[in-house]
Amino acid sequence: MIGGAGLSRRTALGLLAALPFAGRAAAQAPIDGRLVEHPDLASAHVRPRNVTVWLPPSYEAGSDRHPVLYMHDGQNLFDASKTAFGEWGVDEHLGRLIGNGQVRAPIVVGVWNTSLRLREYVPADLIAALPAEVREDVQTLYGGAPLSDDYLRFLVEELKPFIDGAYRTLTGPADTMTAGSSMGGLISLYAVMKRPEVFGAAACLSTHWPLRIDGLDDPAALAVWREKVVEAWTQVVANGLPAPGSHRFYFDRGDETLDQFYATFQSRIDAVFRERGYGPRDFQTLLFPGAQHNEASWNSASTCR
Repeated sequence: MIGGAGLSRRTALGLLAALPFAGRAAAQAPIDGRLVEHPDLASAHVRPRNVTVWLPPSYEAGSDRHPVLYMHDGQNLFDASKTAFGEWGVDEHLGRLIGNGQVRAPIVVGVWNTSLRLREYVPADLIAALPAEVREDVQTLYGGAPLSDDYLRFLVEELKPFIDGAYRTLTGPADTMTAGSSMGGLISLYAVMKRPEVFGAAACLSTHWPLRIDGLDDPAALAVWREKVVEAWTQVVANGLPAPGSHRFYFDRGDETLDQFYATFQSRIDAVFRERGYGPRDFQTLLFPGAQHNEASWNSASTCR
């Protein structure tokens, strides 16, 4: 799908976004393109939330339709004044890639999170597949029963029709992808698994696999707990992936801070993809030495080995 030494995370995301595959208020102007804010979008399935849409530089003067990238944690994407964690700089990076002729020009839909973020982003099928003795522990980690299926209904049944009606979009799965970091990476994978007729690709940066790193005094007991979670989730992924050839997946991780705990889990997920027949054209997993679990790293030009 995307590969090669020297590939930066932001370049990988941009390439993934652009390859085939109501009332408005002006937002703070980005360096490239234009932002449109849709505040407090109502839903029958989830809490109201803000949605920020980035229109590429060519949108205003042209008549072409554009692929669409749906990104989670939308307040962290474009404007540092809207987040306490720093921004990804998606507008600047995509603006540069488009200007260099490296990608098609996507529309980016930044879906803001809410106080229910963890419950909306943790896959419901994962929770259901866990052994009973582990399920309550995992639900406690995320604050209650999962709400991810309702969140996906919001994206598919409400938000996407709104975006397709309001903007010049290419509407099929080959031109509709989803991306996020940490828990946003987890829900991006789940979105393609659950709605492959809608989403054709997922970019999952520093995917926060549900592995507790404390809370059990006995290291052996912690290892057993983790293995039960890993086994359940790898089975969910194996059963839920669409057939290879029509969908694309990108994963990455660093090796510092929280990312250092993902190696074992990610390697097991990688094996599932390969066992299902996914090859380099539709599956890529990368390691970025020195990268951490934060917006600065997701916005960085770190290179892979």
